[in-house]
Amino acid sequence: MIPPVAAASPFRRFIYAYVGRPLIWLWFKTCCWKVVGEEDYLRLRRERKPVILVMWHGRIFTVPYFFRKRGIMPLVSPSRDGEIPATMMERWGYKVLRGSGSHAVVQEWKAMVRELQAGGEVIIVADGPRGPDRILKDGCLRLAQATGAHIVPWTFSASRKKTVKSWDKFLMFPPFSRVAAVYGSPFTVDPKLKGEAFELLRQKVEIELTAFDSLADLYL
Repeated sequence: MIPPVAAASPFRRFIYAYVGRPLIWLWFKTCCWKVVGEEDYLRLRRERKPVILVMWHGRIFTVPYFFRKRGIMPLVSPSRDGEIPATMMERWGYKVLRGSGSHAVVQEWKAMVRELQAGGEVIIVADGPRGPDRILKDGCLRLAQATGAHIVPWTFSASRKKTVKSWDKFLMFPPFSRVAAVYGSPFTVDPKLKGEAFELLRQKVEIELTAFDSLADLYL
């Protein structure tokens, strides 16, 4: 179980929201962005079709900035590590979901189902807040089964990228980099799929999502 997060002090939240967020905004504004493959994603949103955006934990560096002001519901870790992105994302118009305690999983699941059934959009980190790295947890697939939502893979790469020595091989880049943000092809999950067939799909998506990260390098 993930331990509940301690409430941040008003001062810490002020620093994250009013100092950290403008600095992150300025950082990314200096970069040259190229967005690839967004046509199907934009069509789904115009049609108010529910969407689950999925990426690996190591590729979330740009997420708070890139998807800002769209009213998306991200599932953010309730641990202390999630405090900074959660505070920034709230200020950028996200419907941040952070559960804690023994009922967190059920509460989060119900909130995401309601959001998707209303034609909304959620963000799920495919390997979770603690990994293992690039091992797909089945939550996004089961959520798609339950709601009929389209899963849309997403990733990014950068010209001067740096991989942090962490469990998730976290990818960062300095200001003034060239950045490619890439959407994958949307897909749905058969609500009747289960057992071995479901596990084969999970493995297939895991392999394809890992290979998808390398694709972003081609657009720099």
